Amino acid sequence: MKPADEKQLAEGVRTSDVPFEVVGLGTKRKLGNATAGVKLDLSNFDKIINYEPDELIIECGAAAKISAIETLLSKSKQMLAFEPPNFSAIFNADHAGSIGGALACNLAGPRRLKAGAPRDHILGVTGVNGQGELIKSGARVVKNVTGYDVPRLMAGSYGTLMAFTSVIFKTLPKPETEQTCVLADLGPARAVEDMATLLATGAEISAAAYVPREGTYLRLEGIATSVQARLEMVHSAIAVKDILDEKASLKNWQGLRDVRPLQGENDCDVWRVVVAPSEAAAYLAALPLTHRYFLDWAGSLVWLAVEAGSDVRKYLNRGVATKFRSRQQSDVFQPQPKHVAALSARVKAAFDPRGLFNPGKMYMEF
Repeated sequence: MKPADEKQLAEGVRTSDVPFEVVGLGTKRKLGNATAGVKLDLSNFDKIINYEPDELIIECGAAAKISAIETLLSKSKQMLAFEPPNFSAIFNADHAGSIGGALACNLAGPRRLKAGAPRDHILGVTGVNGQGELIKSGARVVKNVTGYDVPRLMAGSYGTLMAFTSVIFKTLPKPETEQTCVLADLGPARAVEDMATLLATGAEISAAAYVPREGTYLRLEGIATSVQARLEMVHSAIAVKDILDEKASLKNWQGLRDVRPLQGENDCDVWRVVVAPSEAAAYLAALPLTHRYFLDWAGSLVWLAVEAGSDVRKYLNRGVATKFRSRQQSDVFQPQPKHVAALSARVKAAFDPRGLFNPGKMYMEF
């Protein structure tokens, strides 16, 4: 089913007696568990509806391409601050995908450390629920409201609650410039320690990552005089091996954002593990598996490439491990605690009581 507008979408869902696989532009279909159903193609909702640079907001169809949005924002020297990643090389896609997909999967790049994820920038969402009702929540203004925060609830729902037709996001000014400090490779434990030390200073680091055999990367953004002053602050706190200028810094962080250090591992499973930064090195040391990895978000995000079929969860004391890319598109998400699973089931029942949207995409129960 490929509705031309919200009315057709609502009618199609309301009268359906079969489940749907909800698809925008299709670049993230391999994220989450495999799901069955009639393809619900939302690619007609692809327009940029309204952009108000002075108000720092943009409203787009849920299937609007991230690349088109970023091109438009760049003309006004603005950006999506959560730095949406481009996983096209990982998933063999043609482009970075849609803004609705980024929200549905709550995907953020290295700047999440400072700016948060899509759920922290979403202002409004429109779509159709599992009863065929058009739902509008949020607005083009930032204000305090009481009640259920539906737009944030949609972040990370993987299309299991609503079929999005449009979204409204906050935008932010682009930094005037950026530079990146590179520290010597002294291993993951020391890297996490150094990142924590510098994050506790006034250097205002916007991204921090560690790549084995390369070193620790620390990004500084802002006006040129501020960046220079903060570079000197980092120098006074710790030994710096190298400084990447603006062009090299941009290239470096785009690569880390898009998981390029693990590209080429086509026969491996790729895992995304979130842990306390202080436990990242111990977790890696406990893995008996041959693996490649790098750390983002100051050590709290571990990207792993391991032998296909390996389960890295059993070596994790605390944290959440998600199977990001695998030949077996099942058992992707870590089981929820009972009380969280019960809450998730109630939310699913409220938005999609007939279980029409992406059945089994997140958990087999819904």
